[in-house]
Amino acid sequence: MHSHIPVGIVTSLAVLVYFWMAAQTARTRRKVGIFPPAMTGDPLLERTIRAHANTLEWLPIFLPSLWLAAIYWSDLIAAILGAIWIVGRIVYFIGYRIDPSRRAPGFFIQASATTVLLLGALGSMIYLAATA
Repeated sequence: MHSHIPVGIVTSLAVLVYFWMAAQTARTRRKVGIFPPAMTGDPLLERTIRAHANTLEWLPIFLPSLWLAAIYWSDLIAAILGAIWIVGRIVYFIGYRIDPSRRAPGFFIQASATTVLLLGALGSMIYLAATA
């Protein structure tokens, strides 16, 4: 019953990082004086909103891949790759806020982690189905 605790912790941390990004967006709005519903008018705000939104766009790819990998492949490997994804998203967010051209390293880290999770889960499910 407790075998997926590490992945549960990583899931919770991923959501907390997403919440932190939302807080950074709110702080940036206050800093630049642009309040909802406005989304444009200051480059820093626009980059912050975009980096936050990009993370939301990746969550529906990352979270099922994380959990399928934990269930069908390895809980520990999934948790480690999930932690790498979190680091990648933070690097992406910080880099994007500084300059959009600096988002690439974080994107590569998180996309690689997600790809390994997804393919690892899929490969394990195919293997299990073939040997059942």
